[in-house]
Order: sequence, then C-alpha cells, then structure tokens
Amino acid sequence: MARLQILELPEGSGDDRPPFVLVIDQWDVDTLEATTMLTEYWDAFGKKIGARGVLFCDRTIDIPANDTTAYLDAPSARQEVVVELAGQDPQSVIDAAIRKAKDDPQARLQ
Repeated sequence: MARLQILELPEGSGDDRPPFVLVIDQWDVDTLEATTMLTEYWDAFGKKIGARGVLFCDRTIDIPANDTTAYLDAPSARQEVVVELAGQDPQSVIDAAIRKAKDDPQARLQ
C-alpha cells in the first residue's frame, strides 16, 4: 500500500510558509491508465495544499525527518504526582477521601 510522506525543503527568502514536496512511495499501480489518473489526482491535490511538487516511487523512500523509530526504543516517561499535605499523614488523607467517596457517591463526580 502506498505511503504519503512530506519532504521539507530549505526555505527561500520569498517563502511565506515552509516549502515541501509530497512523497508517495511504495506506489503499486499496474496499468498506465490508473497511473495517469492517480498521478493527475495527486498533482492537483499537491497544488491545492501548496506542495512544490509530488514525487512518486514504487520503492520505499526513507526520509530521515519522518523516522519515528527512535521513539519506540525510548523509555516510557515516569509519571509522578507530588502532593503537599502541610504536615498531614498521606495515608490518613487517602483514607478520608475514600470514606467521603463511599458516603457520598455524588462527591466523586465533582
């Protein structure tokens, strides 16, 4: 199945927004008629969204800026909640909150 990627281009002095090219790789269309129809569609789409051009390729094109595999190996972020209780015992505060939730079910919604 074809993939749609964005290849950012260097900005010029007259660019009001970052220039880019649409890259459609893993292009697997067998007939010339289908290729012509889809190429015309993607070219029009590219112009409509401001792309400088559209690049089609039947192979995989790896664009380093689009590579997200480094995020897969990253350690998960440590989630931590810090609560200041002004000298109160944390367990007693938790127990009080549980009692309140059991005594007044509507309090959980507030």
